[in-house]
Amino acid sequence: MSIANVQTAAGNVAAAHESLLLREDTTNRVSDGDRRVGSEAPLPSSLEATLLRSPRRRTDLRVAIVHDWLETYAGAERVLEQLLLCFPNADLFAVADFMSEEERRFLRGRKVHTSFIQRLPFSRRMFRCYLGLMPLAIQQLDLSGYDLVISSNHAVAKGVLTGPDQVHICYTHSPMRYAWDLQHQYLELAGLNRGLKGLYARWLLARLREWDVTTAHGVDHFLANSSYIARRIMKAYRRSATVIHPPVDLDRFGIGSHKDDFFLLACRFVPYKRVELVVESFVRQPARRLVVVGDGPNNKTVRVAAQGAPNIEFRGTVPEATLVDLMQRARAFVFAAEEDFGITLVEALACGTPLICYGRGGAADIVVTQEKGLPTGVLFYRQDVAAIVEAVEEFEAIEPAITSQTCRAMAMRFSQARFRSELCDFVDRVLA
Repeated sequence: MSIANVQTAAGNVAAAHESLLLREDTTNRVSDGDRRVGSEAPLPSSLEATLLRSPRRRTDLRVAIVHDWLETYAGAERVLEQLLLCFPNADLFAVADFMSEEERRFLRGRKVHTSFIQRLPFSRRMFRCYLGLMPLAIQQLDLSGYDLVISSNHAVAKGVLTGPDQVHICYTHSPMRYAWDLQHQYLELAGLNRGLKGLYARWLLARLREWDVTTAHGVDHFLANSSYIARRIMKAYRRSATVIHPPVDLDRFGIGSHKDDFFLLACRFVPYKRVELVVESFVRQPARRLVVVGDGPNNKTVRVAAQGAPNIEFRGTVPEATLVDLMQRARAFVFAAEEDFGITLVEALACGTPLICYGRGGAADIVVTQEKGLPTGVLFYRQDVAAIVEAVEEFEAIEPAITSQTCRAMAMRFSQARFRSELCDFVDRVLA
């Protein structure tokens, strides 16, 4: 197989991932170990000074923030934006930076230190094709001059090399899903489930899994964006993680003046979103109206599932103001995907709209069911049409108990200010 084909296979796996879109303190651990050694031999003067120094403060540290790559302003970049607000003097590193001038405004002119992948042939358009080189690239970034390293990781960022006197905190959006539990789905989506390219892709992902586990040992503290991701971290790395939910810009959303008689689904039409299940469930509920917003590679499958039912209305891709208006007026937002977190769900809540969601993944952290207090929605636990129909019926039974004000209040648990506060408090605790 040619090098070009090999690189293309690697890039297809990473591109598929893009489309589908807690350790003890290092100083304390090192100190304890060296105190045991110290009973037999004197400590070096430099180490003795380390043991006797006063607790470090966040504002006194040299900080490096490491992001996987910069291409579009999406969920991971929203987290990065808040990290940079917490640490305004931090230096920023990434495997590659090809973000447009319009989208990179949140960096406020900050220089991005990139790896050799930035300069490889055709990297601007095809940097994912160098997925197999990214572990090497991330470890070539020199972070030796920093006290605190924070990696924003869904691929390779946590693999940076750090020393015993550096603290490495990894905010994990997800372990590499295409290398772990969803490997088979991503290979199928990328057309790499057979043939020589498929064989190479499987070999590459096996190597990435080994590297991923090994580099987890270099992380001092794991942070997860949801309880679901914390469980995935434990499964993949056998490490515990502290959950700090990602920031959501709630100022763009507010409670509407009235509700209309329709349910809403809005997302990109890709296989794992299971849009066709929601659509088919409303084919079976002709008295209930569904408005569907979005588009994507699964568009044909979704429209076939609708069977031309008159109670299902497709809007395609709409401007943000139109989507917010629909969220505000909908009776409920229906969602059947298993998400790492689910920012769109929080945005719907912020509009005062309850949720009907698949109960695996991040939705379990977002939806408050009737059994847990003032409800903000209903969860279902099978990704099938019958389960969605039952959930809609359950929602209608408890709908009078759900208020827009309660939904909005629950959404505020995921604000940007809350994220910054929790993140800074966590850093202060581990440095104390």
